[in-house]
Amino acid sequence: MSKKQDRSVNVTDGALFKPLLVLSAPIVLSQMLQVGYNLADTYWVGRLGEDAIAALTYSWAIVFLMVSIGGGLTVAGTVLVSQYKGADNFTKSHHVAGQTLSFVTVVAIVFGILGFALSPILIRLVGAEPGTPSYTYAVNYTRIIFASVGFMFWFFIFDALSRGWGDTRTPLYLMIVSVTINVVLDPFLILGFQENPIFAWIGATSLEATLYASTGFDGWGVEGAAVATVIARGVAAMTGLYLLFSGRVGLEPTLGDLWLDLETVKKILEIGAPIATEQGFRSLGIALLTALVALAGTEAVAAYGIATRLSSLLFLPALGLARGTEAVVGQNLGADQVGRAWQAAKLSSAVVMGIFVVVIGVAYQFAEPITAIFIEGEGSEQVVEYGAAYIYIAGPSYVLMGLFQVLLGALRGSGSTRAAMALSIQELWLYRIPISAVAILWFGMGIYGVWYAIATSYVLSSIVTVAWFMRGTWTENVIEEPAAASVSD
Repeated sequence: MSKKQDRSVNVTDGALFKPLLVLSAPIVLSQMLQVGYNLADTYWVGRLGEDAIAALTYSWAIVFLMVSIGGGLTVAGTVLVSQYKGADNFTKSHHVAGQTLSFVTVVAIVFGILGFALSPILIRLVGAEPGTPSYTYAVNYTRIIFASVGFMFWFFIFDALSRGWGDTRTPLYLMIVSVTINVVLDPFLILGFQENPIFAWIGATSLEATLYASTGFDGWGVEGAAVATVIARGVAAMTGLYLLFSGRVGLEPTLGDLWLDLETVKKILEIGAPIATEQGFRSLGIALLTALVALAGTEAVAAYGIATRLSSLLFLPALGLARGTEAVVGQNLGADQVGRAWQAAKLSSAVVMGIFVVVIGVAYQFAEPITAIFIEGEGSEQVVEYGAAYIYIAGPSYVLMGLFQVLLGALRGSGSTRAAMALSIQELWLYRIPISAVAILWFGMGIYGVWYAIATSYVLSSIVTVAWFMRGTWTENVIEEPAAASVSD
């Protein structure tokens, strides 16, 4: 393997602050582009009205369950690859990469079949009423996503393995290509070639008339957003697999590494199952919360969908630093450098809290204009009011949410995935959902009660997580020896 091919960042020697940021920055940018998928879909689907926006909200509650469980399993690849690399056992890193790819692919196939078949039932369970436009849109959108789940999982696997190796730039480049494809396709596949604002923006109304006259294409509506996402994901996934097996990112799994080995699968499950369980409970909680919000009406559901996407955008600095911290902690614990692992967690925590102070300060000034971008038509004024209230009420708590997520990342990187699971689940199931239910069902606060529940959950969960983290037991989760690693809680 040539040095030119290995794009990983060295985080086990020398100063730590700069390599931590160099490793985390592409993750933040990549996640910003990831949110670009959702924002582009929301923007163009929003041209179709609140039923279409509500359909995306219902669908995402289900899709997130699938993505979360599969994504949780891929984190096992990050942890094992990073710790084996830190221990200079590159052969095991390559082997784990192949095993993770094969195992998660099997999971993706099962999820795809079940999700496609059960979509109508699942959409009803999250509060959509059969026979309504939002229900029909949501079922169709969800089925298209489930039918192509392999593309989504393959890219997530490539991203996780590259991150564990210390290469966060290559997944970023692929994400740029993928999001560009999605953004270009969205307006045309959703709205078609007639009265599409894109043509007016670029001054090509004559081209619009010609295209519509020759094709008669009126767009596929909400389903068009799903098709655009599938195409964009597919390009990124196939390119990522090519780069992985060509050795151009440093990892070099062989075809033999794809044949599932029982001991390695057990190790992947040992680390990944708690994360998948955590993410599964989290996505189920979000589905339940969506059903609670549905009791407050379609406008509340539309506002919740917009708030979810705004939250994804605000979430990015924390998620990027958390995932960067996973790799840094994993490699340093693998190299038996516990002090540097502590230092990485502290540096990431300080940086993310500082970022959120600035971000929330800016968002406060433009709360209503930011929300108004994503909705037009009847009922939009109320939706904008609800969405702006989310920024005002829940916004300040994101300073502590950032701390919470970074510390969870450090725990996962060490292999303490059961502790991370418990701490993550308590935020949603112990605080956010019960408080939301009481606020909506007993106090009649509607969507505002959910906003206050979110703020409270971040404050309380961050306090508990800091107390747990300072115990220091997570530093014991180091591979015992290069040839026979054991990562446990």
